[in-house]
Amino acid sequence: MQLKIGDKAPDFSGKDQNGKTIQLSDFSGKKIAIYFYPKDNTPGCTVQACNLRDNDVALTKAGIQIIGVSADSSASHTKFIEKFSLPFPLIADEDKTIIQEFGVWGPKKFMGKEYDGIHRTTFVIDENHTIVGIIEKPKTKEHAEEILALLK
Repeated sequence: MQLKIGDKAPDFSGKDQNGKTIQLSDFSGKKIAIYFYPKDNTPGCTVQACNLRDNDVALTKAGIQIIGVSADSSASHTKFIEKFSLPFPLIADEDKTIIQEFGVWGPKKFMGKEYDGIHRTTFVIDENHTIVGIIEKPKTKEHAEEILALLK
């Protein structure tokens, strides 16, 4: 499934690092940026998460709630959040249900090898659960700025 701008966001539901259920309906009337990333504690994913952390005030001021999603466990997410003081929840999508719903799982290439994995992608969703922006291959060092630019 290929989601596009203007589509309704999938009605996702998953558990965060604390075992708390997070679902789309929790954010009625609020904007969210749900970002999918390959793996906790890897160089690119760490830079991306820290950029979002460092710009949390600006994102909050713009009315955006950040939610991260990867196939890592809640224990891995907890360590990642504690190590880098991340102020937003990370959903542990170990069975890849949400990842599949958003269509970000598929073939990738790295160092000449092909494999299936998570495509780094962010969906910006408005107060009515409509996708208003999709950032494919976000710049890890400037990701918050990319999200904020979509809302201008």
